[in-house]
Amino acid sequence: MMGLFSQAGSHFRNVAGSNTKPRGSSEDDRAPSDTEPDDTSILDENEGSIISSMISQLRVGMDLSRVTFPTFVLEPRSMLERITDFMAHPDLIFGAEECDDPEERFLRVLQYYLAGWHIKPKGVKKPYNPVLGEFFRCQYDYPNNTQGFYIAEQVSHHPPVSAFFYISPENRLMILGELRPKSKFLGNSVSTTMEGENRVTLLGKPEDGEYVITMPNMYARGILFGKMVLELGDTCIAKNEKNGIYCDLEFKTKGFFSGTYNAIAGRIRHKNNDVGELSGRWSHVMDYKNTKTGAKRVIFDAVKDGQAVSPKWVPPEDQQEPNESRRLWTQLTQAIIAKDMEAATDAKSAVEDAQRESRKKLDESGKAHVPRFFVQKDGRWVPKLQIPKDPKEATAAVRQWIFGSITRPDEKAST
Repeated sequence: MMGLFSQAGSHFRNVAGSNTKPRGSSEDDRAPSDTEPDDTSILDENEGSIISSMISQLRVGMDLSRVTFPTFVLEPRSMLERITDFMAHPDLIFGAEECDDPEERFLRVLQYYLAGWHIKPKGVKKPYNPVLGEFFRCQYDYPNNTQGFYIAEQVSHHPPVSAFFYISPENRLMILGELRPKSKFLGNSVSTTMEGENRVTLLGKPEDGEYVITMPNMYARGILFGKMVLELGDTCIAKNEKNGIYCDLEFKTKGFFSGTYNAIAGRIRHKNNDVGELSGRWSHVMDYKNTKTGAKRVIFDAVKDGQAVSPKWVPPEDQQEPNESRRLWTQLTQAIIAKDMEAATDAKSAVEDAQRESRKKLDESGKAHVPRFFVQKDGRWVPKLQIPKDPKEATAAVRQWIFGSITRPDEKAST
């Protein structure tokens, strides 16, 4: 799942204190109903005291872009890598261009999108906030002897913008997008508005144009009292304008007295006519019902098929560049895995301090940061690459553009 509290900075602002019990105390420690054990977080007394002290300094509605969160809420990977969760089940979308029915092609794109949300760490965690110029790259090797390639780069720091690009030329699929997260403190919860979109292109069906999908918002509930729970909420839009197909997809947050966690509900329209409905839970089973025929089918079963994640190959850290995600954050990752929070805090501060110093020198020089892999055109971040039309030529060109002289050894891909 995408990251909550998706921006970090440096200092807190003082505000009137709270008489809320420290997290980790015995009061209000029951898990919310309908949640899975992996969906909630229980903090020990020390962690609870730290986060309670931090929260007491915030104001309702405060922008969290300059707030540093404690390292025990971190997931040990960068946001740039976490976006790859949406490339975990390529079999759901490969071959979609061969479907004659535009509604079926649209549904296949929705399957790809919905299947990415179930992948998440235990509890309520956030990935690392990418620093300016940081990038993550990987390659996928599929059972049909084809490849997929992914590159993501932090192209802006204020405001934070992550641009990403995925392509599998021989499977006729390209995905381009960007994320612009904005977080706010709401009292007993933190919200993150995930601005940006996924733009999917079926290369074998160019007449379809782009399939554009926006993101739901995210909420961390219970940060002052009770157990912390992560929810997706609000409505996102999926559309294919060339074929006149649209979907209003609601990620439902649980009500105080009723409802269930992780529920979705969607309505698909084709040229103003209702053609289908989506329902279920993104963490479990999601169904599609054809309103014309009444036929119902499972579009993704996260419990049954969620473990069938396509493995990715990432260059070893000794072959990575200094601003490549895994190498850049390696000390922090090792400290989190070792549960050494003091070392984790030092490692995180070292990266952020170096970033501040780098930006200071850039500002003093009067120069602007120039992203390596992406360029902004007509308000969109697009790859700095002219992609050949021939699939095999495109595969070679993309591999060279992303990896350069780095060669992939003949060994099984690993996650």
